Amino acid sequence: MNREELVNIMNVRSKPAPLVVGKGNGFRDDEGESNMEPHVGLEFDTAEEAQEFYSAHANQVGFKIRIGQLYRSRSDGSVISRRFVCSKEGFQTNTRTGCAAFIRVQKADTGKWVIASIKKEHNHEFEASGETCPTTRIQRKSFPTPRSSSGGASRTGIRTRDEDSPSSVVEIKRLKKDEMDGVGGGLAREPSKGLEFNTANEAYKFYYAYASNIGFRIRIGQLFRSKHDGSITSRRFVCSKEGRQHPSRVGCGAYMRIQKQETGGWVVDRLQKEHNHEIDRSTDPSRTASAASKGYREEGSSILENLDLVETNEGLSLVKRVRESNIGSDWYNMLLEYFQSCQAEDTGFFYAVEMREGNKGMNIFWADARSRFSCAQFGDAVVFDTTYRRCNYSVPFASFVGVNHHRQPVLLGCALIADESEESFTWIFQAWIRAMSGCRPVSIIADQDRPIQHSIAQVFPGTHHRFSAWQILDKEQENLGALLSMDAEFKYEYETCIFQSLTASEYDSAWNMLMNKYNLRENTWFKEMYRMRKSWVPLHIKGTFFAGIHVDGSLKSYFSPILTAQTPLNEFIVRYEKALEQRREEERKEDFNSFNLQAVLHTKDPIEEQCRKLYTMAMFKVFQKELLECYSYVGIKINVEGAISRYLVQKCGNGEERNTVAFNASNLNISCSCKYFEFEGVLCRHALKVFQIMNIRELPSRYILHRWCKNAKYGILRDVDSAGGSQDFNALMTWSLREESRNYIEAGAASLERYKLAFEIMQEGRRNICWQN
Repeated sequence: MNREELVNIMNVRSKPAPLVVGKGNGFRDDEGESNMEPHVGLEFDTAEEAQEFYSAHANQVGFKIRIGQLYRSRSDGSVISRRFVCSKEGFQTNTRTGCAAFIRVQKADTGKWVIASIKKEHNHEFEASGETCPTTRIQRKSFPTPRSSSGGASRTGIRTRDEDSPSSVVEIKRLKKDEMDGVGGGLAREPSKGLEFNTANEAYKFYYAYASNIGFRIRIGQLFRSKHDGSITSRRFVCSKEGRQHPSRVGCGAYMRIQKQETGGWVVDRLQKEHNHEIDRSTDPSRTASAASKGYREEGSSILENLDLVETNEGLSLVKRVRESNIGSDWYNMLLEYFQSCQAEDTGFFYAVEMREGNKGMNIFWADARSRFSCAQFGDAVVFDTTYRRCNYSVPFASFVGVNHHRQPVLLGCALIADESEESFTWIFQAWIRAMSGCRPVSIIADQDRPIQHSIAQVFPGTHHRFSAWQILDKEQENLGALLSMDAEFKYEYETCIFQSLTASEYDSAWNMLMNKYNLRENTWFKEMYRMRKSWVPLHIKGTFFAGIHVDGSLKSYFSPILTAQTPLNEFIVRYEKALEQRREEERKEDFNSFNLQAVLHTKDPIEEQCRKLYTMAMFKVFQKELLECYSYVGIKINVEGAISRYLVQKCGNGEERNTVAFNASNLNISCSCKYFEFEGVLCRHALKVFQIMNIRELPSRYILHRWCKNAKYGILRDVDSAGGSQDFNALMTWSLREESRNYIEAGAASLERYKLAFEIMQEGRRNICWQN
């Protein structure tokens, strides 16, 4: 079958085929019984196959099903998981009984769909087995049955929406096997520049078929719109391994780009066939036409994702979906039992579970006493780690992570996220505040999704929300990938604007130049990122304390690789505790090194010796680097206003690197235009150069942050004095003493002699405390 014949078939409007259940594929026919029960691990070629299978099973048992919630990948927006539920699930209508029966299928790395979880028990009586479900006015598609060892899946017609004419529908007829092979063969011809298509959907199907025949998979890449009317003028279809946002991607550059012509057709104007990875020759070309015929969904269809089609007296209506939990029911029972055992041993252990109507669990939050105590010391800069959203996950596990005085990640709480709604994130953030006695961070690094943005603004007003670096890179590739990869000049100018701008006016000028020069003024993403520039552009971030977490990176995952979002239920707690103990052991080693080892001094500057005594080993190395660098800089006084002198500090031999430092001789206040101290919490080389010029031999204490010092664990005691001893700090002091007593008991119980000594010291200490009263 040639391409013209295929196009003719694609443009034929045919009536949808009725629901057909084929023989010999695990289903019952009109007179037989099913020989396949749904079970975890059962594979399907597509999610539609799974739906058809579950529908046939339901018809045999005596109930009806409907489509439940779906979940999308945060990296490319593709659907990665679906739920098919009993029609009596929920309570939106009088006919529903809140039945919990369902199957959930999840997309595997192989491209197949696997039943990941299932609940077979119903809370209502069944209809007569095999009773035919009444037909509705909705047209239903006919789908293949699950692949079994006895034979391949049947193939059906699928209708898709054509993106050039939203109101029209493209329907493919059901084809016999020999016709299907002919379609695959016709589609699998080599792409070339100048190849024409009637629609973009047709081009997608062509490239999909070609990819399947060669041995790779594709996804929809960037699109470009007209700045005049907003219509789509260009599209890219890329290899599924394009980019590096996911471990499975290797930065492959293969793609096909199509351009819209004045005639309304589309033509291939750019093409890259070379891949940087091995090709999978095991791809089954016979599936090409069936899969490719689905085409792609046009933007905007996601508005239906949060709606359900429900039966009412007036017929069928779209209503807002009731929140469903992504957390399996088994997780609640296991974790609650674990939390109760933790609370028996650790009276400072905190946990909370959100409940919704029907006494069903939703979000879960927990933090042990050590995490709560750590927040009092290191809760000023927080990372809300939701890396589970970047891949297929078994459990939606998130964590609150800070940076300790050794520049190590420190745990500040954990959560399981039931759904990615604003209500869920708001509840989790509020639970974190309750656990941390009202502590609110100065800054937080989290994803830029609107539900998270709104929740942070509501729960943490005044906290600087910075977007996750991985998500910024992901969105850049999605929206500017073509320009960044194919136009070296744009890439240079874009990165210069982002990373080299020193003032707001300089950044605005460079950004406007990019919009005008590259016709991006009507680019929706470009405009939106400018509006949110204070949450991702280094110029606007570096004035806020982020504990030195680099602007183009993120904090190392606290639990990886021991505990991940793919960890199964039966291993979760063991791996969680193992990762926790490993991280805390690393902190104990750094504590020991900081108190018992000394870093080598490289100068005779008294400031270096002062900081060596105070800083931890890791932080002293950071400071020492800045101190040594300052010797290669020169400072020139450029202005004097009363007690305030301003210096231009630049590197010797490099006139481009310049910073302005303001020094107040009356109170020794100093500030630099590089904002390193504000961002990192350590004085920069430029400020240290001015201190050298002014012959300052000792740093003012306000420039040595207590959180970076060896005795940072006792910082809350100093804070209590300054705060007047509020009730919140009483709890913090209790946790601090409990943590020290735990270490004291471990050391004192090592031998009988140590026990006697420890007991005497403890009694003496108690008497001294009592005498003070």
